[in-house]
Amino acid sequence: MHKTVSSLLLFVAAACAQSAGVTTRYWDCCKPSCAWSGKASVSAPVRTCDRNGNTLGPDVKSGCDGGTAYTCANNAPWAVDNNTAYGFAAVRLSGQTEASWCCACYELTFTSGPVSGKKLIVQATNTGGDLGSNHFDLLIPGGGVSSLRDAPLNSEAGTGVLNTEVSQVATNAASFLKLYRKVVDSASIGWVVLITPTSISAK
Repeated sequence: MHKTVSSLLLFVAAACAQSAGVTTRYWDCCKPSCAWSGKASVSAPVRTCDRNGNTLGPDVKSGCDGGTAYTCANNAPWAVDNNTAYGFAAVRLSGQTEASWCCACYELTFTSGPVSGKKLIVQATNTGGDLGSNHFDLLIPGGGVSSLRDAPLNSEAGTGVLNTEVSQVATNAASFLKLYRKVVDSASIGWVVLITPTSISAK
């Protein structure tokens, strides 16, 4: 799940000018795409968990496809102050491939709506064929269960990740939701690439 880790370079952007993008939100519990081996040149793929929160290997089948691997509950976003939060997202960027964005980190600055000016630092852990260009689908509890909605609700996740770990998800996300609960689908953003913060890579 690490690309480059340096607490001293937490807010150093790899690009000076922001690119325009858009956000939506989801939380489907499925194994994220960047959790598979070989998706990108990284030291380790995104971590996945079983229904009890135990870490699984990168080649375990997704719980949304009959397996036991799910998104870990600690992937819920969290706020660090009134203007900045951290989290994870499914990403699709214009002119790039999944090998480019998997496990990369981005600083998103909201440019519309009631959260305009607030920043969200995310790591790309997933992608989606239904995402548009420069699209960040934010991993937020209660954000929707995506096009795979029927799978997790009819599998182990129905009694596992969606329920057993709900208190951990709620705890992790409470500070974030307090500040960002007014985020709406299709919120506009400006984004830049960041060096991966240790607070994210540790997840």
